[in-house]
Amino acid sequence: MLHVKIPTVGESITEATIANWKRKDGEYVNTGDVLLEIETDKANVEVVADGAGVLKTIAKEGDVVKIGAIVGEIDNTKAASATVASKAQPIVAPPTAPNGNPAPRTTPSPNGGTQVLSPAVRHIVGEKGIDPSGLQGTGKGGRLTKADVLTSASEAKPLVPTPTPTQPLPIAPRRDPGEYIQERKKMTTIRKRIAERLVHAQNTAAILTTFNDVDMSAINQIREAYKDSFKEKYGISLGMMGFFVKASVAALKKIPEVNGWIEGDEVIYNRFYNIGIAVGTPRGLIVPVVKDADLLTLPQIELVIRDFAVRGRDGKIKPDELQGGTFTVSNGGVYGSLMSTPILNPPQSGILGMHRTENRPVVIGNEIKIRPMMYVALSYDHRLIDGEQSVTFLKTVKQNLEDPHRLLIEI
Repeated sequence: MLHVKIPTVGESITEATIANWKRKDGEYVNTGDVLLEIETDKANVEVVADGAGVLKTIAKEGDVVKIGAIVGEIDNTKAASATVASKAQPIVAPPTAPNGNPAPRTTPSPNGGTQVLSPAVRHIVGEKGIDPSGLQGTGKGGRLTKADVLTSASEAKPLVPTPTPTQPLPIAPRRDPGEYIQERKKMTTIRKRIAERLVHAQNTAAILTTFNDVDMSAINQIREAYKDSFKEKYGISLGMMGFFVKASVAALKKIPEVNGWIEGDEVIYNRFYNIGIAVGTPRGLIVPVVKDADLLTLPQIELVIRDFAVRGRDGKIKPDELQGGTFTVSNGGVYGSLMSTPILNPPQSGILGMHRTENRPVVIGNEIKIRPMMYVALSYDHRLIDGEQSVTFLKTVKQNLEDPHRLLIEI
């Protein structure tokens, strides 16, 4: 007697529901036959027979059962007799005509009257799906012979297309159990701190994200026009971060809630602008702060960010340089990101996400043109910042980047 058990389907799953039995109680099953389908909170799984025999179902459809529970039995002691019975000569049904009815013993003759069909002819007529009334017999008295029917069958088109044999599925390679190797390392202090801050942000703020896109044509034109003279004077390349910091400061002045945060039952409004710049390092992500960014020129901002990048890579950022930020800018575009939802840097209430720039078709006026476009995202604490304020903030950033002259005249 073989037991039909509910298999293990996952580490966290302890029970399953019997969705349906594929085979009936008392039915003979073969090894590998699908017996039933079980349903868990993650997936549906088929249970197959481990041997041949007569199935006895114990659990019913809809029953909730534990993993490892016995839900049926296979009586393999009857397998031999069942196998012998299956090899017995099957009872052949009377041959059928093309319309699905049994082939007639007589059929109209082409010359009028009727003619008797022999058992062999009736069998071939039913098997081949041939209408015998239109055939001319060559046997005695004009009777149809096997040769007459077979000749007609070879000349006629088959009524049912010959099925294409199914190709067996290839067997996917699998590792041996001993080859499933895991490596365990202790988290670094900085990685633990990053994890703590991210979980804290998710658990203490109502984080929401709004999106917009920016036509980077104007910024690209400025960078292209002044890249040589800028590098000659300052010793670094003219990047995009300075423009985004300047545009963010202008938007923060317009929507001061984004530059503040909640402490208890009070709102803290910061009247200074310390912009954190997310910097990737070999040890993890750090966010050094450009202090008083509103008082710095664009070249000064670029120089500070370049210095952070170099010292961050070498692990020489000072602790006080990671403190005091009021807003953060993160550039996922350097890694090729098209769009993301950046997470807040507590206790701040806003973070601006930059992404990669790529040429896309856009409608300008009534024409379609190709422009260098970037998706930008603002994640914010919805407890303090409303949807209208977040959209206005991001729209202001977009306007200042698409028309950098606005930054010069502060509108």
